[in-house]
Amino acid sequence: MSKKNDLGRRKRQHEYDLRREKAEKEKLEKKLQAKKNKMKVDSKDKKKKGGSGFQVGKKKLKTKMTPLAKAKAAQAMEIEK
Repeated sequence: MSKKNDLGRRKRQHEYDLRREKAEKEKLEKKLQAKKNKMKVDSKDKKKKGGSGFQVGKKKLKTKMTPLAKAKAAQAMEIEK
């Protein structure tokens, strides 16, 4: 009997091929998932087009205040009134 027609060898080769195909498929899925996550856009940034910022020359500078800074500013505004 030739090596090609050996049933045990064909079975092992088939199992090996199935495992390899499954591993390749999982690898491709992980790669696509990573690419999909990388391409996600935060919806908050998308909605905020205009808004808080001031103009210096031709560039627009945006300022973001931390919650602590906002609280301090609010407290300072209350004292001045």
